[in-house]
Amino acid sequence: MPADPRDAARRALHAPFRPRLARVVALVLGVVVAVATPALVLTIPGEYGVPDLVGFALVGGAIVWFCWRQAGVRAQVDEHGIAVRNLMLSRRVEWAEVVSVRFGQGRPWVQLDLADGDTLAVMGIQRADGDFAAAEASRLATLVALHTRTAQND
Repeated sequence: MPADPRDAARRALHAPFRPRLARVVALVLGVVVAVATPALVLTIPGEYGVPDLVGFALVGGAIVWFCWRQAGVRAQVDEHGIAVRNLMLSRRVEWAEVVSVRFGQGRPWVQLDLADGDTLAVMGIQRADGDFAAAEASRLATLVALHTRTAQND
């Protein structure tokens, strides 16, 4: 039995939002630092003491952790809402809570206006990705419109 093309379109519409450029840069930088930090600590001249070497290792570890978090930025959507994982915070909101999607000039990432007057940054769609980001913002706006439609605005 052939797959329903509407199912494929719905899956594509509900695919996760992830940045491209920031993710690649973060992963490459994280790998470089993860390899370079132990090499530096093991080959540094003997004039540095153990506390200095531990400090180098801790700074390297913090940079790798930060890169890992940046690479993990995303927004997962489903029939009920959107789960946003940003650099430091994660939050889930139901579709009914989302009033609008903004991605105007000068914004580094998409911003959701929420019914309670709050805003939520969606770092999974970043201006650095150019036309891809604009298309992803449109896809998110389409999802909001699709899932918040009521009998009054049908």
